[in-house]
Amino acid sequence: MAMTSPILITGAAQRIGLAVAEHLIAQGHSVIATYRTRHQAVERLEKLGATCLYADFNNNDSIIEFTQQLATHASSLRAIIHNASSWDCEANNPDFPALFENMMHIHAKVPYLINLQCADLLLTYERLHTTPSDIIHLTDYIVDTGSPKHIAYAASKAALDNLTKSFSAKFAPSIKVNSIAPSLIIFNKDDDKQYREKTLKKSLMGIEPGCQEIIDSIDLLLKSNYITGRSIAVDGGRHLK
Repeated sequence: MAMTSPILITGAAQRIGLAVAEHLIAQGHSVIATYRTRHQAVERLEKLGATCLYADFNNNDSIIEFTQQLATHASSLRAIIHNASSWDCEANNPDFPALFENMMHIHAKVPYLINLQCADLLLTYERLHTTPSDIIHLTDYIVDTGSPKHIAYAASKAALDNLTKSFSAKFAPSIKVNSIAPSLIIFNKDDDKQYREKTLKKSLMGIEPGCQEIIDSIDLLLKSNYITGRSIAVDGGRHLK
């Protein structure tokens, strides 16, 4: 069973979510990590001390069931980091109604329901420690620009960005709610050289920064007692290209 006041990270079994979970554990935090597919990374997190919970957020009932299960592992929450995401696009999914619903579901409805269902756990932390708890949404730099190739995805991340503003106003000053909006952080292993070179040219900094940039942003928000309702852009100046 997890220690009191853990940090919940959704989609923590790979890439950014995994790196964040490992970092927070190394910093001495208790971590509850969700996963949809059990593989070696889940076992690694468990060996490090994380509580790993299977979570299929495909329907409303499963979300409520998950939050009920969560309450058996924690009497309070230090933070929720919404990292679970799906990178889908119109070119790969011609069922546009289903695509739009799926994008809105995972990127907007799931955080919306988890935040509401877990508010008491976050408020309990604030009462116990007299310092705010946190909700952190992982959005995307295209919240501000849109995307002709990922229309539904961009719209759903924009909805999540708006939820940041609404929840920050609802929960202040007990819970701080912020977003982190990255562009390229790490490439996929199967990204070819041409794609990598083209993508790197889209930002002013022109590098693959790695997960540490997101980790540093999360650390900043967790340490702050003042920042709320804001989005931290981690995009290498891509908006100026």
